[in-house]
This record gives sequence, C-alpha cells and structure tokens, in this order.
Amino acid sequence: MIDPSDIPQVPVTPGKPTSAARITLSHIMSAHDTNLLGTVHGGVVMKLVDDAAGAVAGRHSEGPAVTGAMDEMAFLEPVRVGDLLQVKAQVNWTGKTSMEVGVQVVAERWNEAGRPAKQVASAYLVFVAVDAEGHPRRVPPVLPETAQDRRRWQEAQIRRTHRLARRRAILELRRERAAEGLDD
Repeated sequence: MIDPSDIPQVPVTPGKPTSAARITLSHIMSAHDTNLLGTVHGGVVMKLVDDAAGAVAGRHSEGPAVTGAMDEMAFLEPVRVGDLLQVKAQVNWTGKTSMEVGVQVVAERWNEAGRPAKQVASAYLVFVAVDAEGHPRRVPPVLPETAQDRRRWQEAQIRRTHRLARRRAILELRRERAAEGLDD
C-alpha cells in the first residue's frame, strides 16, 4: 500500500480575477503602417494584438508566455492613417499551462473627438507560460468576475474543444495517409 506522505504534492496555485491582468494598448496609426491600398496593413494590427495579448498572458502567469496559436482573427472595418487604435485584452480561460486571451480592437478617428469608437477587429490567442528553459509551467486559474467574463470563459471552453478535436482529426488523417503510403 502507498503511504500518502510519499506522493509529491503539486502546489495549488491561487486563482486570479480577470481584471488582474486586463489591459488596453493604445497606438496612433501612421503612414508607415499602410498597405498598397492606403489602409493600415492587417499584419500591423495583428502585431499589436499579439503584443497586448502577450502582456496580459505574462501578467496573469507572472512570467514569460509565448504565443501558441492565433485561434481566430476577424477584421471588421478598415483602419486608416491617424486612427487611434485601442487594443483591449484579457485572459478568458486557463488550463494547466495555457491561457486563452481575447482581444478586441477599436478605432477612433483622430479628428472626430466625442464620436464613439468602432470595433475594427477581434481575436483569440492561446499562450503557453514558460520557464527560463522554455518549458511549460503552471498558470493560476482565471476567476471570472462578471456575467460577461463567465460567458467568455464558457465560449473559450467551446473553442478549446474544437481546437483539440480538429488537431485529433488532422493527426488521424495523416496517420491513415502514411499507412497507405500517401505521404504528402
């Protein structure tokens, strides 16, 4: 029989509320950020999204975190030179070592003070907390505070389930093709 005192104990990490790591990153778009059509390049917006999400993941996990996946990125409106972008990010869900970060991007025209900002993009990213050697490390659970936070947590669970099912299906297809000698 195993003595319970011989089993190593995994430290329990206390949870953190969603508001503990929520941030808003603001950036004015310049001519340097434009594409051939004269609007802001989607890659520029994606970098700001990744920057904000990384800051939130690092704050929540109290250390370095790396981008594991960009689950979804939707561009809803064009962004123009002079727009003030606000990139709002928060941790929606946590696993053992990973976190889903939701990001909303809104824009205000530089010359239209007082007008409401327009949502121009949204994204969901998965970050993995890493230690000094780059190995995954535990993250504190996120504690939803509001009804909206709880909805985001539930939706993140659905996205995670779909990500894992998609990965399993792709790996199974690859195994089948390899067994048939149909290496791609």
